[in-house]
This record gives sequence, C-alpha cells and structure tokens, in this order.
Amino acid sequence: MPRPKSILWVDDEIEALAPHRRFLETQGFTVASAAHGDDALAMLRRQPYSVVLLDEQMPGRRGLELLPEIRAIDAGVPVVMVTQSEDDGTLRDAIGVEVDDYLVKPVHPRQILSVVTRLLEGDRIRQQRLARDFVARFRELEGRRGSALAWREWIEFVVELSRWEVRLAAANEPGLSEALHALQTSLRKDFAGYIARQYPRWLASPEGDRPPLSVDVGAEFLVPVLKNQGRVLFIVVDCLRLDQWHALRDLVTPLFDVEESHYYSILPTATPFARNAIFSGLFPMEIAARHPDWWGQASDEESLNAHEAELLTEQLRELVGTPVPVRYEKLFGSADGGELLRRLPAHLAQDGVTALVFNFIDQLTHGRSESAILYEVARDDAALRSLTRTWFERSPVRAALLEAERRGVTVLLTTDHGSIHCETPATVYAKRDATANLRYKFGEDLRSEDPEAAIAVEDLKSFGLPGMGLGVRLLLAAGDRFFVYPTKLREYQARYRGSFLHGGVTPEEVILPVALLTPRSRAAGRAGPVGPGGPGGRGGRARWAAAPASSACSAPTGFSSPPTSPPRWWRRSWMGRRSCC
Repeated sequence: MPRPKSILWVDDEIEALAPHRRFLETQGFTVASAAHGDDALAMLRRQPYSVVLLDEQMPGRRGLELLPEIRAIDAGVPVVMVTQSEDDGTLRDAIGVEVDDYLVKPVHPRQILSVVTRLLEGDRIRQQRLARDFVARFRELEGRRGSALAWREWIEFVVELSRWEVRLAAANEPGLSEALHALQTSLRKDFAGYIARQYPRWLASPEGDRPPLSVDVGAEFLVPVLKNQGRVLFIVVDCLRLDQWHALRDLVTPLFDVEESHYYSILPTATPFARNAIFSGLFPMEIAARHPDWWGQASDEESLNAHEAELLTEQLRELVGTPVPVRYEKLFGSADGGELLRRLPAHLAQDGVTALVFNFIDQLTHGRSESAILYEVARDDAALRSLTRTWFERSPVRAALLEAERRGVTVLLTTDHGSIHCETPATVYAKRDATANLRYKFGEDLRSEDPEAAIAVEDLKSFGLPGMGLGVRLLLAAGDRFFVYPTKLREYQARYRGSFLHGGVTPEEVILPVALLTPRSRAAGRAGPVGPGGPGGRGGRARWAAAPASSACSAPTGFSSPPTSPPRWWRRSWMGRRSCC
C-alpha cells in the first residue's frame, strides 16, 4: 500500500516554520506537526507518514534519542534530521544511526522540498527517466540490426545492450526488458554469421585488423602491467558474463580505479580451450604441437587444464625475456578460499604474477541443470546476476581484492568465456565417438538437422584446433540452442532446457570483459584507457595507459603503443606452420 503524501514535522519551534509548511502544502503535501517527541510518537502510532522531519535539539529527549522508537513504530519511514547544530559530532552521530538525510538550519523551503522529493519520488523519477532514455536509444539500436558491424562495433553494441539489461532489470521494467531481450535474440543469428566468416580470417591473418583474442590477454593486457608495476594479481573468474561483471562493478569501484576493455574468446568457448589459450598465449593446436603430453582428448576436460601454471610461466618467460615468478592457485569452493587467504599476503609481497582461478560461477552454471534448488534460485539471467552478486560479496574473490588494495597491488581481472540461457533444442546426428558437450561437438560425420542451428567446421586447423582424425568435424551451437540426439530428444529437452551453457557462438559467450583495477591510493595522475576502437597499437587495439615506473621485470612500457613483445603467434606466423601440428 503506498504511503500518503504527508509529512510529520517534529520541532519545538514549529510555529516559526509556518512559511515552510505553507510552501510544502502548495506542493501537494499534508504537513502535520508536533512540538514534543512523545506527541510525535503518538501521532506515528495512529497513522503512517511519508517522511519525518526531526529536530535534534528539543526540550526533553533529543531527536537522536527518538529515532530508535520511530524506527520501532515504522521501520520504513524516511527520517530527515533538521537541526541548528553544526557540530561534527552531531553529524557523525546522525550518520551512525542511519538518518536518511541531514539539514542544518536555517533551511530554505525548497531545500526541504528537494530532500523530500528525492526520498519519496526519487526511484520513480529515475525509473521514468531511464524508460525515456531507453525508448529513445532503442530506436537507434534496433536500426543497427542487420547492418554490417566490424569487431569494434560488435563490442560497443553488445556492451551497451548488456548495460541496458542490468539497468532495466534493476529498475523493474519488465516490458522494456522484454523488448531488449527480443533485440538480443535477433542479434545472435547475425553474430553467428559474422563469426563464421571472420574468425578463420583473423587466424589466417593475425597481423590484420582483428580483435584481441584469448591468446592475446597475456601479451596485450597482463605483461604491460607487469612491466610497469613489477607485480600483479591476475584473477580469472571462470564463466563470467558481461552482464554479471556489470552487476559486480559497483562492488569493486570503492576500492579500485577501474579501466575496462574487452576481448573475444577463442572457439569453442569452453574452459579447456579458452582458458588454456589465456594462460599459454597459444591456440589449442599449438599447445598440442608443443606439449603433446599435456593435450589429451577433447572430452577429457579436467586433464586439459592441468598445466595452466606451467603454461603461464612459459608464456611470461618468452614475452618478458627473463623468468617471471608465478604463483598459481585454482579455487573450487569457500574451503579453498580460507587456505588461499592465509597464503595470499606472502604471494602479493613478491614480484611477478599471482594468478588465481575461481571456478564457482562455472560450477553454478553446470550444477544448475542437475539441481532443482539451483534451477529455482537461478531461473533466468536476472536471477543468475543476483546470485552471482550475492556470492561475490562474501567470496574469496572479493577478499583477495581487499588484500590487494590494502597492499597497493594492481589487479587484472577477466574471464575465459561467458554462457547463454538455452531454451531451444537442436537435433544433431553423430556417431558414437562424438563428444558429449551440449554447445559444441567433435565427431565424425557430424551434422545438424537445421543448418542455421550451428556452425559446421570442416577444417579444425583453420580454427586453431588440433586435428582429430579423418572426417572429424566440429559443430558450434548458434543462438540459444543446445544439441540433442533424435533418440534422446525428450530426455535432453527435459533435463537441459533452461540451462546456462557455453561452448557456442553467441555474444554472451564470446565478448568478454577484462578490467585493470588500480588501488585508489595509486590511481591519481594516471591517464585513462584507450578503448577497443581508439588510437594506438596495431589495428587500434585496446591498451591500458600507464605512467612510467620502475619494474623488477624489465624497463617499463606504455600501453599507448604496441607492446615490445607481441604475442608469439604473430611472430611465428603459425598458420604457415600448420603441417607441424
């Protein structure tokens, strides 16, 4: 039930405030008054008020003493302290007991109106403005549907849609959210077509105009920070979508100055491929050629990620030119977090890279299809964001960030791939040796019943993947589809419809955030970032801007120019050496 548009003004000099009361009444408010605290409490027991204006210095009990009793009668009523006292102690006391606002007399009637309007109608006014802004912007966004977008434009487009998604959900605008969702759904087909055309071209011409990929994260984002600072905390949160990052960002900004950029995951958008590419700077084909003992079967996901620490150490040694100390930890749950936090101070005190991998969100998305409880609490995108935020607030990730901020250590935070809320089954035909993944499959004679449901890759090496035998091809799911077999159609539909899955080709899985977090005590005076389409670097690639500083690793370099050690596969022209793989 909405509160009446009424004000209770508690002040022992209420008669002197008659002009203020009349002004508020002309603005549509009913203003009741009380000269004593006990009278005010009695009035609150009889009826609710929109807001209480409370004098601090009154005969008898002070306003601060009345506040707990006001909260006991009506816990939701906003209380504004209006007092003649300019004492800092009074202000701190008022803030400590969580008054909703604080005004020092003499006050102008419009000051009162401004505060009351903000408290009572601020959410509605902001919601109306948000709706107007979105409707105006939506026409422009919808007009871009079907246009030929380059990789930078896809990033800008997808990032903006993700931010609107989070804002509209927070404002409880289901109608506008539905319109946005329809636009996002329609874009997935365009994006799949774009990736099918461009991805092999990017790999065939690595020095051309292309986006940063998973293999570039080390060279383009991590190493320049390491050279500039000497030490860095590198955090990879497995399966973190753009919208989830946007929902978490305000929890990070009180501690760090945040510079955000984006990159494209390699394909398939799954941990064995994408995360190994981040830590190695290599495509799966190159890892298999260089370390055949480390690269097993595509279906053996656990063993494929067993050498991330060694791969990162090797990559940094090649990029920097000297050995770089690496401390690597992978966390699956809160129990691991306690042990990590005991070791973390010693890690952060040393030069080099402390790399932490957090698997909770990936476990959540996988476990959701197996648990009815998880399915209920993470029923849709908005619920998954909310659950992610709740976890993050008390997670080892945030504890690690707090420790890094306390010690003045710069953080590079990213993810390996996103996920997509899958609702549409796509029938595929395959032999028994096909992999079991729901968004991508390797196997002989694979085909999709609906050609638009998946990207079919005949030449695995053109996608940077090791050959797997004669006739083996790859299917990558497009849109919100998940693969089912005709013999198990109903079983798979019942089990996996509505699941958050990854491995396919959607903006939600491919376009990913990478954030440079500089402790606020060290952020002053540093230049801002250059965005993905901005100046500097080959192809206008995103680079952090950094002021020169001493480093234990090597001479510092700025991110406004190309890194001195570009990704290894640029130099090796690896696509020309495919015969070795």
